[in-house]
Amino acid sequence: MTYEFKLSCTLPAPPQAVFAAWLDCAAHSAMTGSEAKVGKSIGDPYSAWDGYIVGKTLELVPGKRIVQSWRTTEFEPEDPDSTIVVDLEPTKTGTRLTLTHRGVPDGQTSYENGGWQDFYFAPMQAYFEREKKKSGAKPRPKPKP
Repeated sequence: MTYEFKLSCTLPAPPQAVFAAWLDCAAHSAMTGSEAKVGKSIGDPYSAWDGYIVGKTLELVPGKRIVQSWRTTEFEPEDPDSTIVVDLEPTKTGTRLTLTHRGVPDGQTSYENGGWQDFYFAPMQAYFEREKKKSGAKPRPKPKP
């Protein structure tokens, strides 16, 4: 048996920036603090968290939605891949990311009970805060004497 759950967070970046970072090896790695290899097209394989997570991209709606198959090294060989749907909605302060995780093997509740929050949402929040500061920290011109 499997189950599904839905979680969400708000990130201080526009949906297009979140979408682009999710599908970029360097940005995804920087967001999570662990190596990721991500293709940018439907059908491309990906891995995250040093190979703990693997899958392939199933659907892309630029700036709005990413759908990927998803499994970890904790899945049993006979467990089918689960599916994640990452929906991105603009807000006044950035993006509301809603993650729907379907087909999770029964008993693997750590993803819902802290895994996504601790290993994706919180690090992504920090990453986009840093990026926001970088882009907003333009040097002021020196006053002329």
